Order: sequence, then structure tokens, then C-alpha cells
Amino acid sequence: MLTVTPKDVSIPKFHHYLTSGVGPRPIAFASTIDEYGVPNLAPFSFFNVFGANPPILVFSPARSGKTTQTKDSHENVKKVPECVINIVTYDILEQMNLSSSPFPADVDEFVKSGLTPIPSEDIKPFRVKESPIQMECKVLQVIETGTGGAAGNLIICEILKIHLDEEILDENQDIDPLKLDLIGRLGGDWFCRPNSSSMFTMHRHAREVVIGFDNIPKDIRESSVLTGNDLVKLAGVKDLPNETDVNDYKLLELSELFISLEDKPTELEIELHKLAHNHLEKDEIEAAWKTLLTFNNQ
Repeated sequence: MLTVTPKDVSIPKFHHYLTSGVGPRPIAFASTIDEYGVPNLAPFSFFNVFGANPPILVFSPARSGKTTQTKDSHENVKKVPECVINIVTYDILEQMNLSSSPFPADVDEFVKSGLTPIPSEDIKPFRVKESPIQMECKVLQVIETGTGGAAGNLIICEILKIHLDEEILDENQDIDPLKLDLIGRLGGDWFCRPNSSSMFTMHRHAREVVIGFDNIPKDIRESSVLTGNDLVKLAGVKDLPNETDVNDYKLLELSELFISLEDKPTELEIELHKLAHNHLEKDEIEAAWKTLLTFNNQ
């Protein structure tokens, strides 16, 4: 058996042992607000429930391992001691992932992720409409466990009100876990659903700033062909292909289509969106973007 003492290995290495060995972990999709009214939305898997009377949740936005800086969520609750803990299900997994991108403090992650903010009843931060469980909380205490990189900051919350989508309830008004379709966090890029046969990996956007929904051109965002999952994949890129690459792709891959439909722009746009959809189903995201952008490069 390998025995490891924290001081004998790097912080990232020990972090890997912790997050891979302690799981699956539920995800707190925490909505906060700063003193100027700017919303913030971020996921944290150092999270759980710690009591029912009073009902207590604790989540921990750890300091950056590289810069030691604190998260916006941490700073917000010290100024406005309220938050909403939204539960993450499979339906909003990709959008949760988008929101984890390290955007600046003045950026609204609701806008970036394409999620819908709705007013809370007793507190200022917004709820996530798409989450089937939303818990309005007051922050009782913030415990900072250290000042170095990866140090935890325990945010202790009391639940004031819980909102439950009736679609996830059974005949006894209890939560049906099969209807809820929760997501759990494992180590590295591993996530799971509450099903022993359904663990999976995915690229996480926490390592890079992505363009988000708001930077998808309107004609693409409002496509009658592309699905919501297609748009999520399009929103998860760091940069769009440049004009030269798009034009080269048009000449090499799409010239016949453009010639055949040069006098039928509506049909051309639909066919391009169908091609892009096929690329996205195979996770060929760059090819999908080039295909879509050729329509405006005529």
C-alpha cells in the first residue's frame, strides 16, 4: 500500500488523491451577488449537507492553486451574505461546465452559460430556472482555512426555502432519484450519474476562458436546425476560426454546395446548419464552426 504524507508531495498531487478518492461528490451550483448587484454563478464539488434542524449546507470555494486568489463567490458572500444553491442534473451539466470558466468578476455567468436567472423570494441572488432543486440560503459563517494555494474557505449556509420541480417528485411528494438524474463529481475529468454503469469523462472549461452563448452569432443561436446541446458545444471554444481558415474550408469542403445553392440563400443556410449539426454529433467542433461561418463569408 502506498502511504502519502501531504508535506511530502506537491499540492496538485495530493489534490488529485483527494478528489479521486473522495467521490462521487455532489455539486453546489452557487448563485451569489456582489454589492453592486452583479450576479455570479459557479459550481463547487467540495459541498454537502450538514444538518436538517437547522438545515445547513457547506460549500468551499478554494483559493487558486496557482495564484492563491480567492473565488468571486467567496468575496461576494462576505459582502452580501446570501446565496442560492442550485442542484446540478444531467440536463444542465454542460452549462454548469461553461460557467466554471475563470471569467472576470464583472461577467455574468448566467449570460455566458445560457442559463435563466429567476428572482428568489427571500434573498437577493438569483435562482437557476433550469435546476429542479433551488435552495435559498443565508450565510451564517465563512471560515478561511489558510492563505496558500488550494486552501479551503468554508461557507456555512442555512436554508431558508427550498424550491422543488414537481416533475422530480413521486406520489408521496418525495424526490425520485431516477427522475432527478443527479450528477456527481469524481477526480480529474470524471463525472457520473447515480447509475453504476454510466460514469463518463468530459472536457472541463475551468482551465480556459470560453466564448459563451452570448458570443455565438444571433443567426446561429436562433437556428431552427441546431439543438441546445449543439449550441453548448459551440459556446465552449476559446476562439472562433479566423476568416482565412473559414474561406479555405469553404473552397476545399463546401464549394459544390455553394455553387448548387448560390441563388437560394435560405436553403443554403439550412443545409450548412445540417452539416454543422452532423459535425457536432461527432464532436467535430472546429469543422462545425467553419461550416457555419462560411454562410456570412460569401
